[in-house]
Amino acid sequence: MRRSTLIAAVILAVLVVWPFVVPAYTRGLMIQTLILAIFAMSLDVQLGYTGLPSLGHAAYFGAAGFTAALLILHVTTNFWPILAACLGVAALGAALFGLLALQTTGAYFLMITLALAQVLWGLAFKWRSFTGGEDGLPGVSRPDLKLPISLWNDTTFYFFVLITFLISTALLLLLVRSPFGQALKGVRENALRMRALGYNVWLFKYLGFIIAGVFAGVAGMLFVFYNGHVSASDLSITMSGRVLLMVILGGTGTLVGPIFGSFAIVFLENEISSQIERWPIVMGAIYIAVVLFAPQGVIGLLKSWSARWGRA
Repeated sequence: MRRSTLIAAVILAVLVVWPFVVPAYTRGLMIQTLILAIFAMSLDVQLGYTGLPSLGHAAYFGAAGFTAALLILHVTTNFWPILAACLGVAALGAALFGLLALQTTGAYFLMITLALAQVLWGLAFKWRSFTGGEDGLPGVSRPDLKLPISLWNDTTFYFFVLITFLISTALLLLLVRSPFGQALKGVRENALRMRALGYNVWLFKYLGFIIAGVFAGVAGMLFVFYNGHVSASDLSITMSGRVLLMVILGGTGTLVGPIFGSFAIVFLENEISSQIERWPIVMGAIYIAVVLFAPQGVIGLLKSWSARWGRA
C-alpha cells in the first residue's frame, strides 16, 4: 500500500508540474490523454467490472459532446447547466440503450450496442440542419465557470481537466471498492451464483451500464471544450473501437490499466505517425502483440512479473 501511495504521489506531482515544463503541443497531448482516460475508465466499469463488452460506447461520449456544443452555440455558455444537461443526456441514452441491450448476452450484446450507436451516428451524419452533418459543429467556445478564472488560458484549462480527471477517478475508485462494486464483480464472475444468493443480476448490470454512460458523457463534454468542435465521428465505431483498445491494452478491471492505455495510445500514435507514414500498421502490430503475449493487458503483465519476483 505504501508503494502504491508513493507511486500515485509521484505521478500526481508530475501531472501538476507538466504544463510548466513542456511545450504547448505536449501539454495538449496530455489534456487529450486525461480526457480519454476518463472515457476509458468509464468503459472499464462496464467491461472490466460488469463483464459487458461494448462496441457502441462512443454513443454517450458523442451525445454529451453534441449537447454541450448545441447549448454553447445557441443557449448558454454557463458551465453548470451545460454539465447538468450533458450528464442527463448521457444517463438517459445509457438507460434507454441498456433496456434494449441487456435483453441479450454474449456476441448479441456486442452487436446490439454497435447497432444502437450506429443509429445515433446516422442521425448525426444525416441531420445536417441540426448537427452539421459530416462537417459537424465548429466554433464551440469554452464555457464560463462563473469564477474569476478563464478556461481560454491553456494552463488553466489543463488544470480544469486534471481536476475533473482526479474527481472522476476518485469517484470510480469509491464505486468499484464499495459493496456495489464488489457485487458487480460477482455478477461478472458468476451471474448464476449471484442470482441464487438473492441479487437482482439484471439491475446490477443495468446500473453499471448507466454509470459507465454518465462518465463517458463527462469525457465527451471535455473533448468538445478542448477541440472547439464536434462531429459525427465522435459517435462512430472508430471512436468506440479506440477506447476499447485503450482498455484492453492497459488491462481490464483495474482502472489504472485504462489510464495507462490512453496515455500509451495517444503518445504512441503521435510519435509513430510523425515518423512513419503507415503508422496504423505499427499500432495494429502492437495491439496484436499485447493480445497474444499479455492478454490481461500491460498492467496485468506487470503484476505477474512483480509476483514472480516476489516469490523469487
